[in-house]
Amino acid sequence: MQTINELGSYTFPALLKNTVKLFAERPALAFPTDEPFTYSQVNQKIEKVRSLLDSIGISAGDKVAIFSRNMPHWGIAYLAIVTMGAVAVPLLPDFNESDVAGCISHSGTNAMIVSKALMSKMPESIEKAVLLDDFSLIRGESKEERAVPVYESSEDDTAAIIYTSGTTGRPKGVELSHKNLVFSAVSCQFAHRVNKYDVFLSILPMSHVYEFTVGFLLAFLNGALVVYLDGPPVPRILMPTLQKVKPNNILSVPLIIEKIYKSKVVPAFNKSKFTKFFVKTWLGRKIMSRIAGKKIIKAMGGRVKFFGIGGSKVDPKIEEFLKDAKFPYGIGYGLTETSPLVAFSNPKTTKPGMIGPAIPGVDVKLLNQNEEGIGELVVKGPNVMKGYYLEPELTKEAFTEDGWFKTGDLCKIDKKGRVGLCGRSKNLILSAAGENIYPEDIEFVLNQHPIVSESLVVEGENSSIVALIKLNEEKLKNAADKERLSHESETKLQATQRTFDSVVNSITDAIAYKNEEVLNEIKFFVNSRVNRTSKINKINVVKDFEKTASQKIKRYLYSILNPPKKSGDKKPAKD
Repeated sequence: MQTINELGSYTFPALLKNTVKLFAERPALAFPTDEPFTYSQVNQKIEKVRSLLDSIGISAGDKVAIFSRNMPHWGIAYLAIVTMGAVAVPLLPDFNESDVAGCISHSGTNAMIVSKALMSKMPESIEKAVLLDDFSLIRGESKEERAVPVYESSEDDTAAIIYTSGTTGRPKGVELSHKNLVFSAVSCQFAHRVNKYDVFLSILPMSHVYEFTVGFLLAFLNGALVVYLDGPPVPRILMPTLQKVKPNNILSVPLIIEKIYKSKVVPAFNKSKFTKFFVKTWLGRKIMSRIAGKKIIKAMGGRVKFFGIGGSKVDPKIEEFLKDAKFPYGIGYGLTETSPLVAFSNPKTTKPGMIGPAIPGVDVKLLNQNEEGIGELVVKGPNVMKGYYLEPELTKEAFTEDGWFKTGDLCKIDKKGRVGLCGRSKNLILSAAGENIYPEDIEFVLNQHPIVSESLVVEGENSSIVALIKLNEEKLKNAADKERLSHESETKLQATQRTFDSVVNSITDAIAYKNEEVLNEIKFFVNSRVNRTSKINKINVVKDFEKTASQKIKRYLYSILNPPKKSGDKKPAKD
């Protein structure tokens, strides 16, 4: 474990120098089928990229964008940029051409390092470009290359400008310093110990600060190996890779573990009348969860010791299963603006419903607490951003007068200092009687219904509660979990043999307009499980939800009171 005593300073040059010194011949970065680069080879490649960037006129303070899916060269490019005093501008690979052009223009980017797969999205305004796949020059003229020494950055120098694809509106450029990012990775070690024999499998985008800090820098600090998927994280690529690589560290978002739970665990629990009965008992739930947990670990290669979940709140029912299954999960909480970690737990310290204590060196407290002890979480520490790039007014609004960063998240803090996430303050719905309604709590119940794949709860007219749901394609096609549906609705679903879009239209036309049994049954399912103030009034069916890189739904696109031009919504079920 490297601490500030070993590093000397919270900067990327210090991190790189010390890591290469300690772990020169250890494997560092690789694709599953390739021989890994050692840390010494990584350093050599970083030096080569620094020389190439210097030869096309890039110097300290310049902005260099990285636009690619994950690969070993991604982290090498990043470290080359920041160790020559330049600023990295990581762009999410799912950004469209307009997003990319906007970020390039706003940041004043001077050059781009881009993968072959995404070259078509590169703006014409970029005059200097390097191909990430092999570090060849594809735009611009190069002078004679020379060895470029490591730039002696200060801790407060800007290392990156990260454009969020957030849930609440247009992307903002979050300006993070060397200290912000390196401190976050160093502090993470106190919650999760990593060693040089560990193997990480990288699934989430490196351009997302959570994967970059915990999935890359944490491994880099400790001489571990990071393996990258050779393609998108779909089952046909992911499952064989897990068996080949046998990682012991994986980072994820709640949506991934929720899909595993709903597609693998729930069907196993409902396999027969006996299992349905048995799992409802305390002992039965523990036994069956433990068996399921072992099978999941085996499917992941059999060596998982840490499955980190971050990005949003975890469904309490799923977390209860993970705990019963003795599945080695940990919860992380934070934002891009906090580099990203604020609070963190490991498999030994997790408590269902809570995240964990603040990482060492970071202070948290709650503002404007209600009678339930819930308030807005504010943060102060070396992890907090410098500000929003070129947005002084937005930056000022993000902080209290005495310098605490306002997260916008509604949280609680228990006696042991563990933070619990309750929801976003901007998502909070105020009932007609003035009571607080937390949409996320209702969504957890909705997502437990067998034919609901994903959901979003928003405020409708007159303080009504509207649920937007995406139906489960597989369950619709197979008419699974029949006991939850009325006989008439079940017959309609069994008779449908069309494509998923046709099924959605069929449900909308045949049910929402005529008899509405399925949607009303979903409403009954939810309303019988939530308190009186959280009962839903209407349900809309959507074909799909637009999401951020961390797979959170972009809520601002689905406001009922201010709907987008193309919502994809269907006619709601009536009260």
